Amino acid sequence: MNQNVVKIVFTASILLICISNCTAAENEFGIVTAWSNDEPATVEGMVLKINEPFTVKATIESKIDGNIYVLLSEPGVTTAYEVIEGPSEIDEFIDNMNIESGWKTTYIWKLKPNGDWTNGNAPINLFVQFNKAHDDVQKIRFTVANPQILDEQYSGFYIIPTADPSSTNQTPSQGSSGFGVVSALLGILLAVVYRAGRA
Repeated sequence: MNQNVVKIVFTASILLICISNCTAAENEFGIVTAWSNDEPATVEGMVLKINEPFTVKATIESKIDGNIYVLLSEPGVTTAYEVIEGPSEIDEFIDNMNIESGWKTTYIWKLKPNGDWTNGNAPINLFVQFNKAHDDVQKIRFTVANPQILDEQYSGFYIIPTADPSSTNQTPSQGSSGFGVVSALLGILLAVVYRAGRA
């Protein structure tokens, strides 16, 4: 295997590692992974109509004994979404008290644009606070999705994902788009190695 092939293999390996970790945020107190419509966060390019349902899913894993607070929020002044189903409303904390290290759970919200904000983007943010003690706190926050909301009414059908949000031991789906990118890169990498070996 010549030097160029080694460089390509090394670069592709690093890229694959980065892609596999791009769906999660982590600190010394915990790990947070999120998706919207099964695409890994942060989802860009999503276009929604008024009343068109979509999902936000978050898996939280604790590395500490303590309390964990979870918040789904919108940064804008106008509330653009309504929660159809889920463990909380927008801007309402979910309190997980006295959990133990290794605790893990998945939350799923089903949302829809309410029509109060259209012809623009309305991000959905996730905030998670890990409290090891009263003054020993670490936070994770990021945008799960940044949909554009059209000034049109939705009239289609929607299939609800089958994941169980009450499960505390669920393995999160990496989303079809993340898996597809990794598969494509792996295929390219194998083709390059094969051709280099024949040269």
